[in-house]
Amino acid sequence: MRMLDLTAFENQTLVPEPFPYLVLPEFLNLEARAAVNADFPKIDKPGSFPLDTLKFGSTFAAFMDELRSIPVRNAFAAKFGVDLSDKPTMITVRGRCSERDGSIHTDAVTKIITVLIYLNPNWDQAGGRLRLLRSGEDLEDVILEVPPHDGTLIAFKRSDNSWHGHKPFVGERRVIQLNWVTSEAVVKREQMRHRVSAFVKRILPKAS
Repeated sequence: MRMLDLTAFENQTLVPEPFPYLVLPEFLNLEARAAVNADFPKIDKPGSFPLDTLKFGSTFAAFMDELRSIPVRNAFAAKFGVDLSDKPTMITVRGRCSERDGSIHTDAVTKIITVLIYLNPNWDQAGGRLRLLRSGEDLEDVILEVPPHDGTLIAFKRSDNSWHGHKPFVGERRVIQLNWVTSEAVVKREQMRHRVSAFVKRILPKAS
């Protein structure tokens, strides 16, 4: 069973300004969500964790394989008008949010496209809702606010003005981040950085 609704993705309109983005609720099919969430890795600290540092079940693993598949890559390449044929992927997983998360930023220049898929069955909190922004100074200068509902996709092309952030939230907030990046060297460097950060969080609880 295919978990991702590529037909809906292909039919969804890409918003070109102020940077290319799209939002698609239910990108992850309803039938798959309960099983993926049941197999979600146990993460009890905030921060981003490389996929190969985590333990998870078979349905979650199948979800990751599909997310990195050639049909998915080709669909994103066509939608954003970018050649991704020789670009590696990098996946990180977040399970929890701290009060320090959500500050306004653009992604690193080594990232080409950012894909976020949320896995939270319910979200009635004011914080933790990702905001795409018109500037890097004002969290209220909102293009769009997206609650991290189960199965929702946000994808955007990285640029110097692809500002985003969210209001503070502390607690469980599940999200998968996939990036196509410029080279394998970037993947290795970022994985090492995330591993060091995760190690510090484990041995120094106050760092989380």
